[in-house]
Amino acid sequence: MSDFAGLRVLTLESRRAAELAKLISNYGGDPVVAPAMREVPLDSNAEALSFAEALLAGRFDIVIFLTGVGTRAALSVAETRYRREDFIAALHRVKVVPRGPKPVAVLRELGVTPALTIPEPNTWRELLQTLDEAAKAQSEFRIRGARIALQEYGVSNPELIGGLTERGATVTRVPVYQWALPENTSPLECAIQEIAAGSIDVIFFTTSVQVTHLFQIAAKMKLEELMGQGLRRAIVASIGPTTSEELQRRGIRPDLEPSHPKMGFLVKETAEQAARLLAKKRQETASA
Repeated sequence: MSDFAGLRVLTLESRRAAELAKLISNYGGDPVVAPAMREVPLDSNAEALSFAEALLAGRFDIVIFLTGVGTRAALSVAETRYRREDFIAALHRVKVVPRGPKPVAVLRELGVTPALTIPEPNTWRELLQTLDEAAKAQSEFRIRGARIALQEYGVSNPELIGGLTERGATVTRVPVYQWALPENTSPLECAIQEIAAGSIDVIFFTTSVQVTHLFQIAAKMKLEELMGQGLRRAIVASIGPTTSEELQRRGIRPDLEPSHPKMGFLVKETAEQAARLLAKKRQETASA
C-alpha cells in the first residue's frame, strides 16, 4: 500500500485546511478537518510601532524575521505611521536574517537581500548555529554587543532568546500577531472525542500551537487522558522538530517527520508509510 487506503486522517490546519484535505483525499485518505487555531492581530501594536521607530533611527544591528506572515504584519503596522520606502531603506541598512523560506519570499518582494540563509529544518537551533558560523567567518558580523530585533509569532521562543542573550546580544522582542482558539471550537471538540474513541487513524500536526490548543480543549472537556491514549494508538505525523518537541513535552512521540518541513512532503511520506506504521502501532498496543 502506498496510500492511506481509506484511513481517517485528521488535519488541524486553519489557513490551508482545504489544501491539506485535498492532498489527503488525493492519497486515498478520508480527511477530517478540525481547525485548531486562528490568527488574530495583537490588541495593541505598540511593540511593532516601537520597532519601526527604532529601526528608522538606526538602533538595531540585526533584524530576525521568524515567519512570512509576521514579516508582512510588521510592514503593515509600520506603514500606519511611516512611509513604506523609508522602512525598506532602513532594512537595507541592517543585517536581515529570515528564519525560513516564507520570510525570505516576503523580503525578496520588498527587494531586501537576506544577510544569511538558515538551513532546514529552520528551527532556532539552525538559526543560532548559522549566526555562530557567520560571526566566526565574517569580522563585521558579530553577535556579542549586537542589538537584535526579533519578530515573534504566537508565543515567545525562550530557547532562541536565551541563546542570543548568552552570546552577548541585546534582544528586543517584536510580537506582531498571536494565535487564538477558533471562534467555533465544535469541530475541534468532535475531533477530540473521535481521537479518544480511537476512530482517527492518522493525525497531522503542522505547528506546535495546534498541539497546545488540542490539549487545552481536551483538558476543558476532561478527555486529556483518553485523548492521549488515542494519540498513542494513531499515526502522529509532525511537520518538524519544533512541533515534535511540543508533542514530546505532552508525552506523545511522533511517528514521522517529513524529509522537508512542507505539507506536500508530510502527506506523501506519511501515506507511503501508513500501512507499516499503523501495523506497528497496533502491535505495540496489543502487547502493552
